[in-house]
Amino acid sequence: MKIKKRCFIKLAGLLFVILFATLWVLPPALSYPVTFVDSSGKTITIDKRPERVVSLVPSLTEIIFKVGAGDTVKAVTYHDNYPGEPGSKEIVGGFFSPSLKAIEAIKPDVIFCSRFHKQIKDKFGHGKCRLINLETDSISDSYANIILLGSIFNKEKQAAILVDDIKTQLGIISEKIDRIPDSKRKRVLRLMGRDPVMTPGDDSFQNEMIRAAGGIPPVLGKKENIVVITKEEWLTFNPQVIYGCGGDRETAKRFFNRPGWKDVDAVKNGKIFYFPCDLTCRAATHTGYFVSWLASRIYTDEFSKKGNHVLEEKIFKSRSLDLDLDYIKDAGIFYSHIHDFLNKTLIIDFKKPMSLVSTLEGERNGITSVGNHYSPPPCWGIEHKSGLKNVRKRIYQVIGKSEKNASFLFTGADMDNLAIKREKFRDMEVCALVTAGVKSNAVRMCKDKGRFYEPATINIIILSNLKLTPRAMTRAIISATEAKTAALMDLDIRSSYSSRLHGATGTGTDNIIVVRGTGIEIDNSGGHSKLGELIATAVYQGVQEAICKQNKITASRNIFQRLMERKISIYRLVSGMKCECIPKKCALLGAVEEILLDPRYSGFIESALVLSDNHEKGLVKDLSTYRLWCHLVAEDIAGKKIDQMEELVSMDDVPLVLKMALDAVLNGVVSSRSQQLAK
Repeated sequence: MKIKKRCFIKLAGLLFVILFATLWVLPPALSYPVTFVDSSGKTITIDKRPERVVSLVPSLTEIIFKVGAGDTVKAVTYHDNYPGEPGSKEIVGGFFSPSLKAIEAIKPDVIFCSRFHKQIKDKFGHGKCRLINLETDSISDSYANIILLGSIFNKEKQAAILVDDIKTQLGIISEKIDRIPDSKRKRVLRLMGRDPVMTPGDDSFQNEMIRAAGGIPPVLGKKENIVVITKEEWLTFNPQVIYGCGGDRETAKRFFNRPGWKDVDAVKNGKIFYFPCDLTCRAATHTGYFVSWLASRIYTDEFSKKGNHVLEEKIFKSRSLDLDLDYIKDAGIFYSHIHDFLNKTLIIDFKKPMSLVSTLEGERNGITSVGNHYSPPPCWGIEHKSGLKNVRKRIYQVIGKSEKNASFLFTGADMDNLAIKREKFRDMEVCALVTAGVKSNAVRMCKDKGRFYEPATINIIILSNLKLTPRAMTRAIISATEAKTAALMDLDIRSSYSSRLHGATGTGTDNIIVVRGTGIEIDNSGGHSKLGELIATAVYQGVQEAICKQNKITASRNIFQRLMERKISIYRLVSGMKCECIPKKCALLGAVEEILLDPRYSGFIESALVLSDNHEKGLVKDLSTYRLWCHLVAEDIAGKKIDQMEELVSMDDVPLVLKMALDAVLNGVVSSRSQQLAK
């Protein structure tokens, strides 16, 4: 009987193993093959998970990373801001003219391309590499693409969750909009193009997003991605709200002071808003987020009223943080809804009341909780209207804190991008908790004008296992500030206001909290002290990590990104060239991008960025040797002697050194390609 029982147990165990294998091992294999028809009408079968992917379509790159398949992507364009580790993927040029040579070197098994990539299809469309074209002409297309990419990469569950999240966000906005009478709905226009003025066509997904945000888009009887809007059509529609991305500011500057163009409600009332290009120009993973932000801008007054709220304002989940200091009772990030939008709060509770110094509130005593609160962009307009006093009161009510014994900072940097850095020396320990966003309000103090910016700040909370005197707490602010500025300088973070001329020293809304702590009393935290060193090291590392998480900026970023940070795009550089005798300027775009993919020439431009800053400061005076270097680089690119260098850069306010470097590249490319381009 015992033998039979043992045999039964073994058999049962074997059946369990088989069942486990069936449930957890076989499904990935069974999910293939995946057969579908792409946007070009081609039937494609994927037999196994792709391993070497080149994605030339930023919206698809975004989706691939978001569903958790970023490891398969080996190369992207410089327009991509995927949510992976910056600098970890090869750059193959821009969207319109990617380098065939660079793509070929990757040896991809799949290339995601668009209808614009004819050269890609001609080059790679007849081999083993699969070309996949997934266009996004509507929000429903974006859902279909997410689900399909989930299947292609064996990430079906993650894709389904992502689509559900987007639909949930859109559903909340729909409920809020339903509470606004039709008579109060506003006419909204997406500004595009430069000359003439352009806007999305009637059937564009961008107008669909306007409708999802409760706006009324124009109906021009034109069905293209981008169409011209005449002055008469502009005046007839009379937009009440106009929005665009960063590049559309030039159109606004050029046209909105002219008769007719300036005589519409949006221009007269200052209802012109700008959003990041990856939100306005893509229907991908952030559609719900962008529609929420747009709707909040259009209907700021209506969304600020409690009667229009859909969700209860309360904490609904949290995650713990281990800070390992004996006076901390609890620490974590808490998630809540305020104005129906997801807010996130770092909360640190003490075992007993503490003293601290805050650059936002000054000296505070009897504090039992400190923290850092993130308000998402859809809340910014509402909170700006309410004022900090009312915002603080509302947030404290939601998170269950009191102004009497709590001291918090407030930010537009996502709390999920919090950096926590610890530094130790013998019995000394310092912890810096940092959030940072530097894309919209970085400033160069003493150079940039004081003005209000949207939240996107560097907030720092400093904790230690020591008891800091008032002198040590205030001196710690200087040590932390110097370290923060050093971190920005070493990353070459540019001023948002004067990016071509100046690096940033901070943002317009930076704040620091230094907690007194417990333990051995210490009176010095300056530059010559060990405590000052630990504070500075932790803050420096924390600022750089937080910027990497929030803005995807690292020291190793590509030259295209660094030029864009100075508001220099390769497209505008080439299209605006002074020399009108050059035929087919558009063909030069790919040639210039190809040159800058070469480390020799990207390194030349990187050197120009450093030299330019020092020349503008007066630290470098004689440029004769550098001028000779520029001439040699131009001839090296051209592959022949150039007798006379032309001034081809027409962009305004480009510093002299950088202009010389860009002229060298353009002269070299034009000289090498002139005969070919003339054909």
